[in-house]
Amino acid sequence: MKTLTALTDPVYKEKELSGYENFWMRFMNDKRDLPFIHLLTLIHLTVVPVAVLLFTNVFTGWIWWAVAVVYFYFAQFYLKGRFGLMFHCLCHRKSFKPQYQKWVHTYITWIICPLFGHAPEGYFAHHMGMHHVENNNDEDASSTMHYQRDSLTSFLAYFFNFLFLGFKETFVYLFNRKRKKLYTRLTVGEWVFIFFCVGMCFVDLKATMVVWVVPFFFARLVMMLGNWTQHSFIDQNDPENLYTNSINCINTKYNQICWNDGYHIIHHLRPGLHYTEMPGEFLKRKDEFAAKKAVVFDGIHYLHIFTFLMTKRYDKLADNLVNINNMFDSKEQAINLMRERTRRIEAA
Repeated sequence: MKTLTALTDPVYKEKELSGYENFWMRFMNDKRDLPFIHLLTLIHLTVVPVAVLLFTNVFTGWIWWAVAVVYFYFAQFYLKGRFGLMFHCLCHRKSFKPQYQKWVHTYITWIICPLFGHAPEGYFAHHMGMHHVENNNDEDASSTMHYQRDSLTSFLAYFFNFLFLGFKETFVYLFNRKRKKLYTRLTVGEWVFIFFCVGMCFVDLKATMVVWVVPFFFARLVMMLGNWTQHSFIDQNDPENLYTNSINCINTKYNQICWNDGYHIIHHLRPGLHYTEMPGEFLKRKDEFAAKKAVVFDGIHYLHIFTFLMTKRYDKLADNLVNINNMFDSKEQAINLMRERTRRIEAA
């Protein structure tokens, strides 16, 4: 196990703004969000134009396929996490001034999100309208509670359930709670995206598959893998406790490129907190983390944790577990607790 050491995850540091950044501050609320502008600029200089070119005759034959492979890797592997977690931040906080917020958010939702596999409006409706209301408990359509969370078979059942029934279950949840605006946006976004993709298949099948269809299925897999891992360790005796139904990952490169997404317990405790404030908030609450025996890993991220869970390498998990305030007497005790928290919780 590890001791809690100095945090290396990103926090805001004052710096002199460039002319480009000063230009964008005319539209933005918070200069801490300027890294989002740099990412969006990169996307508009690379992903957007190449996606358009794949539908033209500029590239043909093997050259088209070579460009498509490089494009897919760059968009769906190199940038996917960065963009997806940036959009996550944009959903929780209004980064732009009131007169621009709606237009910018709508543009990103409907034009940029589909390039990374997100059907318009679906992420916001599910994440903001349900997940952060239910916090992975029974009514959450993406809840991990009723699955054996160190089982590949259970994960596949979870993934395919969400892939085929996630839209329906999210719609029913929002409909039953009379969240008309959200379930309408969810429905319009999902079906417009589906019909759009079907129509574009008649324009150019292979380009449509590379630019929109395959990224859609890949995004669903990535999101479910992430949510599964974030909510793999749940205290059966207190499943609603935010300290013990999620995890934190600290001091990992993942936090450097994905906006401190590893601080998932902190995010559920304070969903609107700016990502640069999360390390400080964690340190303020470390005694509460210890008292609840909250699961915190140091130096590894969700993909590592998912792999260790699927291979039942609890020894590897324990090696990277932070023993805050010596809350565990031994490695064996920590392993037993983690095994207990991955057990399926029977439905009431």
